[in-house]
Amino acid sequence: MADPVADSKTPILAAFGLVGLGLVIAIVSGLSHGSILGGIVAGLGVVPACYGMWKGIQQETQTTLALSVITALVALGVGGILILLKFVSWLH
Repeated sequence: MADPVADSKTPILAAFGLVGLGLVIAIVSGLSHGSILGGIVAGLGVVPACYGMWKGIQQETQTTLALSVITALVALGVGGILILLKFVSWLH
């Protein structure tokens, strides 16, 4: 196994930053009502997470790969929930 490079966690931090920004956007507009923009921004966290997965595969590091997979799932989950909450609030 190769040692992880110092910047191998940068895509993970960027992805969590996008998820956090999406949550902030949703909180400002009312978290219980959801937010399409917040969901899209949070969902865009998948892009750096996928880059982190690729980087983890290239470096043959399980930690970077595992954290990137978890980050991608979190980004998709949060983005989907925020968009779904907005659609549900429209139906009421």
